[in-house]
Amino acid sequence: MTGTGVRPGAGAGAGTPSGAAAGTPAGAAAGTPSGAAAGTWPSATTALVGVMGDPIAHSLSPLLHNTAFRALGIDWVSVGFEVGAGGGAAAVAGIVALGLRGMSVTMPLKEEVAAAVDELTPVAARLGAVNCVVVRDGRTVGDSTDGDGLVAACAAGSGFDPSGRSCVVLGAGGAARAVVDALARAGAAEVVVVGRTRARAEVAAAVAGPVGRVGSEPDIAGAELVVHATPVGMGADAGAVPVDPGLFGPGQLVVDLVYHPLQTALLRAAAERGARTATGVGMLVHQAALAIERWTGHVAPVTAMQAAADGATEGGP
Repeated sequence: MTGTGVRPGAGAGAGTPSGAAAGTPAGAAAGTPSGAAAGTWPSATTALVGVMGDPIAHSLSPLLHNTAFRALGIDWVSVGFEVGAGGGAAAVAGIVALGLRGMSVTMPLKEEVAAAVDELTPVAARLGAVNCVVVRDGRTVGDSTDGDGLVAACAAGSGFDPSGRSCVVLGAGGAARAVVDALARAGAAEVVVVGRTRARAEVAAAVAGPVGRVGSEPDIAGAELVVHATPVGMGADAGAVPVDPGLFGPGQLVVDLVYHPLQTALLRAAAERGARTATGVGMLVHQAALAIERWTGHVAPVTAMQAAADGATEGGP
């Protein structure tokens, strides 16, 4: 998952290229190892990762990755690669051929990359989609960290544990399936999928196994967690609320994976009715943190990554 909402040039310092991401130190590139002399970094030994997809110029992933690398003090750098539909397999081959250490994957390549890597983690195999590629001994391993990123974000930002709780997921696409899978693995008592097309909702609900089922809008009223995982609320639909807002209420946590605008009409409607709310920025940060840990073996500096994301998304924290 990558995101929109970047303020161009936010945080750029003296000597920083025009449009550098927020969190870039004055006169240095994001992720520059502490003490590196001007003009000496990146070098021929700098480890390279990135994010690929189309479009890619809006992605926050390099900002998050490079913030983490700098905080960890390691000689790594992340950049964006524009790769359109149909280019996933060639890009995966290029990861190994060029010696990259890993790659984040966003639309429209998640399914293509899943078919092209040497191995899939059990989660990625269930979903048929990959958002993170790890290189191990010259072989590519495809993983999916989106769903676990959502669960981690709920815990860190809202103190919410899905274990034993009733959850509703709005939508049945790739992001929704990743969330459904992660909630089921986290011990949710029930994961209800509400989608426009019953056939797609059935596929998504099946990912949760025995705790998954297809539902309808009225199920929202009884849910402790509601996750909105459709594009409604962004772009031309910025003012739209995809469900009856009267179904929200106190005792619920409502998460919108859309975060441009940061405070969507759905989140505003839920808050007005007493529900706690959370934006999709947390999921973005935590899925990136999991990728950092898989690539480097280091514990990701989530606090620094969250601060960088908050500074770069519309409206700040």
